[in-house]
Amino acid sequence: MTDVFAHRGAHLNERENTLGAFREAIRLGVAGVELDLRRTRDGALVIHHDPFIDGKAIGLLDARDLPSFVPSLDETMEVLRGTTVNIEIKNSKGPKEPTYDESGSIVREVLDFLHEGDLAPSVIISCFDLTTCAQARSYDLEVRVAWLVRAGSLPAALTEAHVLGLSAVNPHFTLVTSKTQDLANELGLEVNAWTVNTPEDIRAMAALGVASIITDQPALAMELVAAASS
Repeated sequence: MTDVFAHRGAHLNERENTLGAFREAIRLGVAGVELDLRRTRDGALVIHHDPFIDGKAIGLLDARDLPSFVPSLDETMEVLRGTTVNIEIKNSKGPKEPTYDESGSIVREVLDFLHEGDLAPSVIISCFDLTTCAQARSYDLEVRVAWLVRAGSLPAALTEAHVLGLSAVNPHFTLVTSKTQDLANELGLEVNAWTVNTPEDIRAMAALGVASIITDQPALAMELVAAASS
């Protein structure tokens, strides 16, 4: 059955990417949680989607300068222990991301933390930056790694992910078709579709057999996926 992941936690009644949103997702009983990871200037691994807070780049701030609602990776994984967690590493080139890491150090730090806590088996590492995905795979041959894809040819992305030894491709749901799902199955890759929110789209992705649906509507998605499989 298709799994349901709460996108940035269950954030309809809680601030996204916060411990409150993660606890609410656990309360709902989701199979997994998707969240966004960044690194501060002093090397702290923290959870937040946007690169800036109050106009200041997180990567150029120390952890003590962040608002109290921004949790650390350590705090987050303690709340989510026992749940599958899709950690999107926010690391990409471009003017909106002022602190791109091309060295792979952020990937190594995340994976070292996960291995120290015996958490890696329950984690999927994902990123829009293919170099970051390749670094994760090179550093760890066992951890699940997914390439996030927003546009373009999904068959080409699936093929490239397969060549690099990745575990999955996480495409925008509009890219997913029966043919791409068949190709993913043939290549042994999971497809984790995002961000799937309407009943029609949730049913369509479940019918195609994607591995997981990443959604802002986790309670609705769980209900619809369960009904589709009964």
